[in-house]
Amino acid sequence: MEKTPEICSGKACIANTRIPIWGLVNARNLGYSEADILSNYPSLSATDLANAWAYAEAFSEEIARDIKENEEAE
Repeated sequence: MEKTPEICSGKACIANTRIPIWGLVNARNLGYSEADILSNYPSLSATDLANAWAYAEAFSEEIARDIKENEEAE
């Protein structure tokens, strides 16, 4: 995972991508399976998802805030 101020507003992303962790967690919350997510993001691996889930668990408040901010922006 990485955070870069000029990429995805500094939100935690999969390393070397612009795929935010909150987006993956939100997809899972909406009922997408890991297979669905991997199909929609072919550059991701199962290891990337496992790392994303671990990050989301360790920083659950940050991820929940990021999801909420995105919903409010819509």
